Amino acid sequence: MSRIGKMPVEIPDKVKVDIDGESITVEGPRGKLTRALSTEVEIALEGNEIVVKRPDDTRTAKSHQGLMRSLVASMVQGVSTGFTRVLEINGVGYRAELKNNFIRFDLGYSHPIMFELPDTVSADVKQTEVTLNSADKELIGQVAAKIRNLRKPEPYKGKGIKYKEETIRRKVGKAGGK
Repeated sequence: MSRIGKMPVEIPDKVKVDIDGESITVEGPRGKLTRALSTEVEIALEGNEIVVKRPDDTRTAKSHQGLMRSLVASMVQGVSTGFTRVLEINGVGYRAELKNNFIRFDLGYSHPIMFELPDTVSADVKQTEVTLNSADKELIGQVAAKIRNLRKPEPYKGKGIKYKEETIRRKVGKAGGK
């Protein structure tokens, strides 16, 4: 039994949901999101709640019920409150700067890196901290991962780009004895 799949998704006041046979559209103050629905489950509006039901008890139907419920809940939360992801930049001379729809990174390479942001993702950049905001949870995660991959944190000095809540396991350097 999918415990998550059985729970209904509450719809806040300012959010509008439209379900047609193959897709669901959620619109709110932070934007509009659309997602294709799985053929294994049925999604219905009951009052101010979205309910995900499965027609049978096959393994794929059970897994798709929990998945679709989580995706729909993320869509509703995204258009009502939005998602935020914070990245920290550590290292001497490592910095970031926002220019129009691009973030300019100086990460110790011989050249600066210009990273273009998607239209639905906004950024607030301080010198050593990048805060990403978006209504789409999946997209903001992908953008944060791409930025982190520009210079992954290394285990000896901790230099690089890391998520705010991430901890870097540090290694001991050379022993340097005789």
